[in-house]
Amino acid sequence: MLPRIADSLSFLYMDMVRIVQDDTGVCAQIRVDEQRTDTVYIPTAALSCLLLGPGVSITTRAMATLARHGTSVVMTGAGGVRTYASVLPDSLTTTWLERQVHAYADTERRLAVAVRMYEMRFDDDVPASATLDILRGMEGQRMKTLYRLLAQQHGIGRFRRNYHPDQWHEQDPVNLALSAANTCLYGIVHAALIALGCSTALGFVHAGKQHAFVYDIADLYKAEVTLPLAFALNDSASPEQDARRKLRENLRLVQLLPRIVRDVQALLNPGLDTDTDTEQARTDRHSVDIVHLWDPKAGVLPAGVNYARGEHG
Repeated sequence: MLPRIADSLSFLYMDMVRIVQDDTGVCAQIRVDEQRTDTVYIPTAALSCLLLGPGVSITTRAMATLARHGTSVVMTGAGGVRTYASVLPDSLTTTWLERQVHAYADTERRLAVAVRMYEMRFDDDVPASATLDILRGMEGQRMKTLYRLLAQQHGIGRFRRNYHPDQWHEQDPVNLALSAANTCLYGIVHAALIALGCSTALGFVHAGKQHAFVYDIADLYKAEVTLPLAFALNDSASPEQDARRKLRENLRLVQLLPRIVRDVQALLNPGLDTDTDTEQARTDRHSVDIVHLWDPKAGVLPAGVNYARGEHG
């Protein structure tokens, strides 16, 4: 129930429960039948992100306890296939947001992150001289090859990816299933980025949308998660519904959360060893006890200090 990752981020998904605070702690009340209700206590102190699916009600006292323990709360669709809203604790560090902004604001660093994204997708090294234009061309060729292979496996004729929101129901079943599955994937990626404290808007390949970084990260998994599923639904009478249902089964997308966080960390901080830096990363999420001050020359300075010239020269 609590998949752990190297930086101590742990995720718990719950639906169809009532979450309350009692004298012992925060607990989930699960109705078994008309006469009996089971109670399961939530390990708030060890939990980094709580995903609340459909049918959940939660009290203010429970939310206050989660906030004190530094737990992010994300409201999602069934199985995490949508992200609707979130509540972040004040103690959540800005470490990963700052790394993202630093890389985004510098052209060379932004290009380096984009190259690492393509390397992850290709599972291969990218030539040092490759430009983004070349990388986009390489991606296009690989995706065409993958489309062709999947089409052959499922006995489909020539396939072309089309996405026309204004002509949604005129698309073929594979395109419908793929669009629906990708939307589900965006939801779970969104939840992971929120848990890290990153901005969903500052993308490295995509730009101009509030979910640009979501699209960047989701692209890492489409060839593995959504494309095979979409082609397998080429004979479905309801490809959209079947795609969402398949991705909800056994919380398939929720199980992807630890991997998403590791990959985002590797992209923004390629020197981080998530296997050996466990203890350091465990403190990163809530390591800032006070607010610091920024200075372009001196770097980080302590807050709560009077810097009047009379006292400091």
